[in-house]
Amino acid sequence: MSGFGEMGNLLKQAQQMQQELDRANQELKAARIEGVAGGGAVRAEVDGQGEIVRIKLDKQCVDPTQVAMLEDLVAAAVRDAQRRSEKVRKERLSKVTGGLNLPGLY
Repeated sequence: MSGFGEMGNLLKQAQQMQQELDRANQELKAARIEGVAGGGAVRAEVDGQGEIVRIKLDKQCVDPTQVAMLEDLVAAAVRDAQRRSEKVRKERLSKVTGGLNLPGLY
């Protein structure tokens, strides 16, 4: 009979972990992480899952003759924000899983 009790405990722990993962994912969706480029002239904001929320441009960097440079800065700011978001996501989910590397979470 002890085997069934242990199985019940494992199931209960798995359900608790799933609830914590769901909560963590909701928190990550609400989180805002900013990436910058060009000394702060271009800022990209993403959520904790890496989805772009907003792009901010300093008016001084908007020069019609420098569109290619501005495009590069926007891309750099987005990449920076996404890298930061990935780090936040991994740290948050690692707390839930106790550091276990579970497939599909990272």
